[in-house]
Amino acid sequence: MVLTLGVIFFAICVYQLFYLKWAHSTFENYYSFRGCQQLLTRTDTEGTCMLKNGKVIKLVKYQGRWFLDGDLPGPFPSW
Repeated sequence: MVLTLGVIFFAICVYQLFYLKWAHSTFENYYSFRGCQQLLTRTDTEGTCMLKNGKVIKLVKYQGRWFLDGDLPGPFPSW
């Protein structure tokens, strides 16, 4: 029983890792991941979009991956 739960937990963690890697890989994936409803502006390295609640967010490209502006990765190694 405990082994089964451990395997399930491990599988969920691996799935989340690959899902996040996929989400950060392209602008379109990250746009969808963040729940954007309307694209306002877009360049090769940044874009702004509006969420369902009307909030405007900025997406930026950093080291080949897309992130929310102000939420860039820390000093830890990248995946």
